[in-house]
Amino acid sequence: MTGIQLTSPVFADHAEIPRRYTGEGEDVSPPLTWTAAPKGTAELLLLCEDPDAPGGSFLHWLVTGIDPWTGGVEEGAGPHGGRPWPNGFGREGWGGPMPPAGHGPHRYFFRLYALAQPVRLPGRPGVADVLAAVRDQTLASGTLVGTYQRL
Repeated sequence: MTGIQLTSPVFADHAEIPRRYTGEGEDVSPPLTWTAAPKGTAELLLLCEDPDAPGGSFLHWLVTGIDPWTGGVEEGAGPHGGRPWPNGFGREGWGGPMPPAGHGPHRYFFRLYALAQPVRLPGRPGVADVLAAVRDQTLASGTLVGTYQRL
């Protein structure tokens, strides 16, 4: 499997996500850029999860059906052609970091998958549902990790 480089102009890999993009700030989705998907990609899938959440991995953003020729997403926007799904807060689209106060730093894994076929998900998928659905369809993927903590 090949790799996709996933980056953001507003935070480096394993660095703190600026407050603007969190539940304590303006709660807008961060801008992201990525390298080209491999030939044969049917769609891209974007996922952001917090594996450090007290109740298990928490879904912050899930978008399927992203056009494979796209190279990123602008701040506060959805990826071109993408379908936003409900996040762990119960809203469609982005739900910024909002870990429990005093819980220490949480990691936020932004994952982009280039899929050979359109993904099939249940009506209200969780992180485990998404990871199981993409397991055998992934041609390439990329990961960017941001951190955030509430004091």
